Amino acid sequence: MKKNLLLTLVLCLLAQWSVAQAPKWVEKAKRAVFSVVTYDENDKILNTGNGFFVTEDGIALSDYSLFKGAQRAVVINSEGAQMPVDVILGANDMYDVVKFRVAISGKKVPALVVSTTAPAVGASVYLLPYSTQKDRSYTAGRVKEESKVEEKFHYYTLDMHLKDKMVSCPVMTVDGQVFGLAQKSSGKDTATICYAVGADYAMEQKVSPLSFNDHTLSSIGIKKALPDTEEQALVFLYMASAQLTPEKYAELLNDFIAQYPNSADGYLRRANSQMYLSKETDSMDKVAADMDKALEVALKKDDAYFNRAKLIYNYQLGKPETTYKDWTYDKAIEEVRKAIAIEELPVYVQLEGDIQFAKKDYAAAFENYQKVNATNLVSPATFFSAAKTKELMEAAPEEILVLMDSCIAHCPQPFTEENAPYLLERAQMRMNAGQARGAMLDYDEYYKAVRGNVNDVFYYYREQASFQAKQFQRALDDMAKAIELNPKELTYRSELAVVNIRVGRNEEAIKVLKDALEIDPKYAEAYRLIGVAQLQLKQNKEACASFAKAKELGDPNVDALIEKHCK
Repeated sequence: MKKNLLLTLVLCLLAQWSVAQAPKWVEKAKRAVFSVVTYDENDKILNTGNGFFVTEDGIALSDYSLFKGAQRAVVINSEGAQMPVDVILGANDMYDVVKFRVAISGKKVPALVVSTTAPAVGASVYLLPYSTQKDRSYTAGRVKEESKVEEKFHYYTLDMHLKDKMVSCPVMTVDGQVFGLAQKSSGKDTATICYAVGADYAMEQKVSPLSFNDHTLSSIGIKKALPDTEEQALVFLYMASAQLTPEKYAELLNDFIAQYPNSADGYLRRANSQMYLSKETDSMDKVAADMDKALEVALKKDDAYFNRAKLIYNYQLGKPETTYKDWTYDKAIEEVRKAIAIEELPVYVQLEGDIQFAKKDYAAAFENYQKVNATNLVSPATFFSAAKTKELMEAAPEEILVLMDSCIAHCPQPFTEENAPYLLERAQMRMNAGQARGAMLDYDEYYKAVRGNVNDVFYYYREQASFQAKQFQRALDDMAKAIELNPKELTYRSELAVVNIRVGRNEEAIKVLKDALEIDPKYAEAYRLIGVAQLQLKQNKEACASFAKAKELGDPNVDALIEKHCK
């Protein structure tokens, strides 16, 4: 009993001595240490722990485990005042650190200075616990080992006992600078050993352009900061745009504009996002205001005019019930011509052509597309635009085909799935020009480009080309394949019958058509074609009966056959 009382007395005296011997800076430094409370999605307490400020404007450090799964968090300073965590600035799950910014309640907060040098092995160090009392208590220890993290940062083993409630408290040098965040040990050495991850490493954590897909950061529900540079932040916006809801993306755009108020891109992107959300007048007023601001701050005015034109063009493509102010295709052309007046870039000319195409001013659109085709912006797409415009101008098939040939010539070889659709377009244009064999070869090339991943419609169209090219066996094979893929489509059975009749296989044609009638007994075209096959077999009486049945069922093409063969 006396031994226990003596031990207690010694410990009390040691504690008093440690306070008495505490460095002068301890009391002031402890004001930078705070408690952290994190909350889950149901706003219930998730975790509690410690952290500390490293800048007077509210940047702080703590452990990542405390924040994992949190939807919000608050810090409680040494005076008991609560302040919300505003944004996450970076995190690392391997070394269990997180950097964040607190929405501070005053102009500044007490902050620790991060040491630029690592304490030597054997050096005395001090851990500062969180406390709401004005005292100079601390836990003393020494550096036992020091190792490298990513070659230039530090990780420490300390001769120091660490209580659970001291995790992420700051570990200080003798001159009062923070060099680490305390981390507990596990195993048999917990009574005498703990660890500290370098504060320099924690300070290095940041949000990068690709951080939106970072699992560590995404597991924290609190808002993330934007990257440190405008260029990186724009990449981050691009990555986020495809994964956030429109409402969340709009919030992110507001943050970007607040951080980069002189970036035209922010206003342009917010205008596009706002127009997507609503085309009501009040909403469109905000869109127009952002477009005006983008023009005001833009360093390249031509780019701003181009984006204004593109936005108005896309607005009109959406076919609004009532047009907002003067946002017409003519207004879009006016804006893009302002861009062209500053610098005639091919992309500006292309947009003018697209707007004229939308206005159905095909001659003007074609002129612009041809201008683009004479520049370094030329591509399969630009020649395709010219070809389709010529087609709508009802030009001769040969003229259209010349442009389509240029489109194909600009495709990389071998053809890829991306460019393969141009082959289908040229195949159809070749059919229109009476070049069935060339069309068939285009279909073959398309088949190779997509590695045979085609449907029944493809086989039907290739059969049409093969038939006109007098490649009858290929036509029969393609129609058989189309029927295999879509046995309920009666048109395919009729087409197969037509090919069979063409090559003299009339009995087979009749069989195919009777199979069609099993599917739909009222399929009038089948009776008409059966009659044609019966005529070839000299079965005129039966043919006339088939024609009569086709007429009864409403076939519009059978009257001429009846007039010729049945009267």
